[in-house]
Amino acid sequence: MRLAAFRRLEELERVHGEVLPWSSLNKGFEYEGARLHFLGPQGIFKPAQMELPLSITTAPNGPYDDEVGPDGFLGYRYRGRDPRHRDNLGLRECGLEGLPLVYFHGVASGRYLAFWPAYIHHDDPGSLTFTVAFDEPQVLRPDLSERTVDELRRRYQTQLGLRRVHQQEFRQRVLKAYAVKCAVCRLRHEELLDAAHIIPDRDPRGRPVVPNGLSLCKIHHSAFDANIVGIRPDLVVEVREDVLEERDGPMLRHGIQELHRAKLLVPRRNADRPDAAFLEERYEEFRRAG
Repeated sequence: MRLAAFRRLEELERVHGEVLPWSSLNKGFEYEGARLHFLGPQGIFKPAQMELPLSITTAPNGPYDDEVGPDGFLGYRYRGRDPRHRDNLGLRECGLEGLPLVYFHGVASGRYLAFWPAYIHHDDPGSLTFTVAFDEPQVLRPDLSERTVDELRRRYQTQLGLRRVHQQEFRQRVLKAYAVKCAVCRLRHEELLDAAHIIPDRDPRGRPVVPNGLSLCKIHHSAFDANIVGIRPDLVVEVREDVLEERDGPMLRHGIQELHRAKLLVPRRNADRPDAAFLEERYEEFRRAG
């Protein structure tokens, strides 16, 4: 049943990308003619056909403060405050047996990232917290038995996964603020939109907050990062002078050059609009590149 769930999640990611809609997850998956659910209203979920939990979920704006612990793994809170609640007992048994789980993280209402295999790495009744580690799907064998546990590999995979969570949460917030449109060309296809940082995330000031983000299609995101396109502090788009003088095909002419001096689309809420000081700093970088 677990392998059937994992295979179905792989199929859903091929269709939807890494952010999965609730509408698809809610249809569940099939196993030997039966329909099973992936997740339920409670964070720790066990389908009726299984003896132990299949998944754990962190809901967007949920009641539990799941977070990264000092060991670099995910701290997942018990259900309620009773360590012997049946859901907590079931998850504890998954840890003892080394059974793989799915971890769903809600990055926005009705949108989830899925991580598997996830394992209960440690159980601390004192803090009412399970420690959860992610691993590579390739470590799963058909009998679901674990290979030799490599803690460093699992820590690395967990950190990669949680970085995806933060990136997607930032992307969802930025795209929502910009009404799911490219701020430069107004393209509406969500699957072709990114959340671009104004101040890069490698800079300590480059926090993943909406005023440091721009909703850009993939070509204009790349052009912005490469300083082919710049944005003035007065929210006007400029194209680098040498690129304006180039002669190429229709993509350059219509997709880049004709946007020179276009007005940037901005969010309706003032609090979500681009930070003027950040734009000025990036515009100066753009000018130097020209």
